[in-house]
Amino acid sequence: MPFSDPRSGSTAVRESTNFDEALLDNPIWNSLRTEHRSLALSEGAARRYPSAIGPLAGTPDQSLESYEALQILAGPGGILGLFFPDPPAPPAGWSLFRGGVLTQMTCHSPQLIDADRCPASVTLCKLGATDVPSMVELATLTEPGPFRERTIELGNFYGILEGDRLLAMAGQRMRVPGFIEVSAVCTHPDARGRGYAGILMSAVIRDIAAERATPFLHAFADNPAVSLYEKLGFRQRRTFQLAVIKCDDPQPA
Repeated sequence: MPFSDPRSGSTAVRESTNFDEALLDNPIWNSLRTEHRSLALSEGAARRYPSAIGPLAGTPDQSLESYEALQILAGPGGILGLFFPDPPAPPAGWSLFRGGVLTQMTCHSPQLIDADRCPASVTLCKLGATDVPSMVELATLTEPGPFRERTIELGNFYGILEGDRLLAMAGQRMRVPGFIEVSAVCTHPDARGRGYAGILMSAVIRDIAAERATPFLHAFADNPAVSLYEKLGFRQRRTFQLAVIKCDDPQPA
């Protein structure tokens, strides 16, 4: 299928079937209740990904009951990352490790970049299990968001390699019916300014289009990369308050 070929020069994408975009108003929770429910660790209404995939978790609200369920999922000293519509307000027993305003963007009319923009000195390829150590190393250096040894299970990832050295990557993360997130977009500091992020994101978007889904992503609202996302056709849908919280108390009896 031409849409799964990251080297395809075509910028055409298929029309997505209509789905409920309101699922994106609570993307982590809804992902773990729908397309990623087989991965979900659950306690009451709260859900989280396994720690080897990442710390993302979701709840229907910020009620005390929700935080108590999260406390069990996190465990003593555990850290979780959530997206809230309102500022995080964790009760006693939690500390706010990191916050910030996130923008959520969707892409209904992609403006893709051809893979032939890559110079002959590098290789664009789909990444696999043997690439995980290099992927974790690059993500640790560049901090595009949490990336762990099993994050690759969430979808296709593409990378640009110079010999055996991974210079840049992008892939998929959350998904709800009709929507798939573009994530882990990062470039080694030595290779920035070469356009690799746009080329890799275009490869990921082609795969998403092949599933007749709409791409979406999350970024800090003040991230300069937002301008690149806009050039690719992404438009802001809404904002969230990031809450990276640490469980300070032991699990309730």
